Amino acid sequence: MKFDIVTIFPRMIDAALAEGVVSRGIASGVLDVKVHDLRDHTTDRHRSVDDVPYGGGPGMVMKPEPLVRAVEEIRSGRGTPDAVILLSPQGARFTQAEAGRLSTLSHIVLLCGRYEGMDERVPELVGAREISVGDFVVSGGELPAMIIVDAVSRLVPGVVGDEQSVAEDSFARGLLDYPHYTRPAEFAGLKVPDVLLSGHHADVRRWRRKTALARTLDRRPDLIEAAALDDEDRELLEEIRRERGL
Repeated sequence: MKFDIVTIFPRMIDAALAEGVVSRGIASGVLDVKVHDLRDHTTDRHRSVDDVPYGGGPGMVMKPEPLVRAVEEIRSGRGTPDAVILLSPQGARFTQAEAGRLSTLSHIVLLCGRYEGMDERVPELVGAREISVGDFVVSGGELPAMIIVDAVSRLVPGVVGDEQSVAEDSFARGLLDYPHYTRPAEFAGLKVPDVLLSGHHADVRRWRRKTALARTLDRRPDLIEAAALDDEDRELLEEIRRERGL
């Protein structure tokens, strides 16, 4: 799978690509990630990527010309992408379901905004979709871009060694993950639940499903209605509610 990331701070991206799951995916050849310095697509001697906003106001706005040139060069040199994504707090919220959809594509371009944002004509000119990683604002699109690269990459077959661990992640079925424990069995007076030490796989499986439902009900009740629940999940959810007198 190919990612092309356009930014004015390529070293921020390079640092994030140097470690972890994405780095291993690149080393194995499953991922092909290329970082593009937006300033390489300017034409003035100052390598300007921003200008003052029409109508006045604070801050600067990213110019359309360098961004359009960058995407055009990617198309000519790396092929036509399946998706161009503009990282923006005004975009649709990024979810695990969207990560799954993007993981089925072959080539994604990510445009990292800065300053007050990009010229409004850019998404239309390059066919970009705006995506937000949350209802908050950060200094630029580099960190959100790497969140998307990481979330999507780990769903690409061959990137994560144990694909079952991905299938059981939080949000994989629309629920939060169940609690995890490791050795020692008791630490600082706190014990691992007996069922996890029992060796009864069916009991462990049931406990994990039930605690995932309980945790979601406690921390993110908004997820329950939209979650992909089967009959066993619904029975366990009713059991949890009866135990709580709900």
